[in-house]
Amino acid sequence: MLIHTLLHAPSSHLPARPGDPTPTHRNLDPLQHPFARARERIRALNAAKMERMFSKPFIAALEGHADAVEVLARRPDSITDIASASWDGEIIVHNAGRRTHLAKFSGAHQGKISGLCWADNQRILSCGVDQNIKMWDIRQGTSLDSSEAGPSHVRPFSFPRRLFTIWQPKPLAVFPGKGTLHSIDHHSADPLFATSSTIVQIWDETKSAPVMDLTFSTSAESVTGLRFNPSEPSVLASVGSDRTFILYDIRTGKAEQAYRHAGIRMKNNDLSWSPTFPTSILLASEDHNLYTFDIRRLGTPTHIYKAHVSAVMSCDWSPTGTEFVSGGWDRTVRIWKEGRGTHPEVYHTKRMQRVLATAFTWDARFVLSGSDDGNVRVWKANASEKLGVVTARERSAMEYRNALKERWKMDAEVGKVQRSRHIPKPVYKAAQLKRTMEEAQRVKEERRRRHTRAGETKPKAERKKVVIAEQS
Repeated sequence: MLIHTLLHAPSSHLPARPGDPTPTHRNLDPLQHPFARARERIRALNAAKMERMFSKPFIAALEGHADAVEVLARRPDSITDIASASWDGEIIVHNAGRRTHLAKFSGAHQGKISGLCWADNQRILSCGVDQNIKMWDIRQGTSLDSSEAGPSHVRPFSFPRRLFTIWQPKPLAVFPGKGTLHSIDHHSADPLFATSSTIVQIWDETKSAPVMDLTFSTSAESVTGLRFNPSEPSVLASVGSDRTFILYDIRTGKAEQAYRHAGIRMKNNDLSWSPTFPTSILLASEDHNLYTFDIRRLGTPTHIYKAHVSAVMSCDWSPTGTEFVSGGWDRTVRIWKEGRGTHPEVYHTKRMQRVLATAFTWDARFVLSGSDDGNVRVWKANASEKLGVVTARERSAMEYRNALKERWKMDAEVGKVQRSRHIPKPVYKAAQLKRTMEEAQRVKEERRRRHTRAGETKPKAERKKVVIAEQS
């Protein structure tokens, strides 16, 4: 047998001098590894899958109401406290962190409460179909333990663990209105608040009659919602059942701008001002969409957000201004990224019914929703966020996974996993039908635009179809 012997020079694989590093013949840089991109892509795909696996957004249900929850209002100086009002005329102040009630006003109004806001850290303003506006002090609505001897000992309660005696406190003030009241909001600096019925009225806390009536010449229908601008409190915006969006200035006492939206079902149900861009406003519409407008150019919306398959009943901006939450008649809560009109985060439960009110907490970490099954639910704003203590090693790993997902989000497989959401079957079927109808309508409009003389003037961009006329 012929054997060939390989001889290597010792200088090629041994240190030249004792103590020197051993020579290497490969690149130790991990970025120069031949499978570096493939390995990183697999890590990004696993990170996206882990995010979906650990997405458990539901935290708790704050019970206590016996009827549908109509409105929610955040306490100005608290992250955890929120007030809710229901159709049976009851107001409850919840502590979401401890899941307890801080105050409860049974029979605050006769019938549905349609408006609720905080006047300051201790007082609440409410209005309803009984045509009255009432001011409450939450310290008077705290329940007492029936086993305590004196009424001076007040403590928060948790229902139904213990038995408590609840009495009916008297409101601090009652302001009689004219007609059914739909919404209320308080001025951020002055002792003024605004209400909406068939007209918009400005009230002073020290007077029993409105100090100003803000009417619009062509508006004869009810005003369903209004909000003060948080950055410019003298500016007030309202939406009405006649598809109008109106801007008022309480310094001049008149309407500054008014627009009418197109379409039969284009009534807006709710509105919310952006906390970071004072000129941006969000509208929740009856046509299943949400719209953001710049009040300096109200001719066209800046963005259209499409995912709901039924009327959008409520909306609220995050305090950071980068996202907002919406609740709809399709029994889902959706969290949107500002400027991205598709693929929102979708929250739902089997027992949750139509969502009538939504709100972000002041730390932007949690979302609250009120539905007509009588529950106020608490959700995580980031569905896969870990609650509790996070070590430095865990935080580093989460930041690395987030960077991987952001870098590989354009990959087909990684993007598909990130966009996938499990939704109820009725909502899924309704979304399929809606897409089919919208595509048929788009094809019909395109054919009319091409083959008819009148179609030459039809606007092609969808944003230009939203607003049809400026009212004077």
